Amino acid sequence: MNRPSRLERLTQQEDLNFLLTNRIPRRTLTLAMGWFSRIEQPLVRWLSLATWQLFAGRLDLSEARKTRFDSLHDCFVRELKPGARPVDEATDVLVSPCDGIVGACGRIDGTEVVQAKGQPYTVDDLLGGPDRAERYRDGSYVTLRLTSTMYHRFHAPYACDVDEVIYVSGDTWNVNPIALRRVPRLFCLNERAVIPLRLRASRAAVTLVPVAAILVASIHLEFLDVTLHLRYRGPDRLACRASLEKGQEMGHFRHGSTIIVLASGELELHPSVREGETIRVGRPLFRHR
Repeated sequence: MNRPSRLERLTQQEDLNFLLTNRIPRRTLTLAMGWFSRIEQPLVRWLSLATWQLFAGRLDLSEARKTRFDSLHDCFVRELKPGARPVDEATDVLVSPCDGIVGACGRIDGTEVVQAKGQPYTVDDLLGGPDRAERYRDGSYVTLRLTSTMYHRFHAPYACDVDEVIYVSGDTWNVNPIALRRVPRLFCLNERAVIPLRLRASRAAVTLVPVAAILVASIHLEFLDVTLHLRYRGPDRLACRASLEKGQEMGHFRHGSTIIVLASGELELHPSVREGETIRVGRPLFRHR
């Protein structure tokens, strides 16, 4: 078993971690990172990838479609080899839209969900209004946290249609467990996209909420002709017409962050989903009651 490096042990100290990743010019640093990550100069690319792995840990590229990259950004948004993420085809199962660590999950208490122990927030606040939240009263939810070295693309959890995306401009707090314990309603403060899904062959409602974070405030959706990021100036409601099959790619983060999945009462968490465990695209997340 590999022992953590001195640098990793240092950054695991909660007070220092929170200071270094939050008490800084978050917006400015995020915009700068977006520019820097696209530099294709070979020396810059090599130093960037080496520094990234020094801070974030080992980067597994064994499943990547390619292993030579033009830039740091090119590596972040890498595609996988065909078949690397088999999708559970059972008709009563909704699958995970992304690779991620289950940060919180369970029943929605009225319209209240848990960010971290002792840190609740409401679905109304997350989605930007009670009219969007009522369908999820007493439903279920899962918070999926993507670490920086994970696969950053996300996929349709079920055969569905998307008619609109709601963009909510916001901050870029870190979304790691340390920040979630310290910043109330963090997910409701950060930049995010609200993506209601109309499931085919099901009366259930599902909404995906990709939440951006520091260094990551950019969300690309395959069915929109704009990328949602800190410089985006609207409109906030974007009409679209997307028809997606189960497991089909929907978009990607420009680095990694969090996706919150909300499900109405017709669905329940799959018994294999447990807090703290890592789940991958295509594995069961919810099932029909």
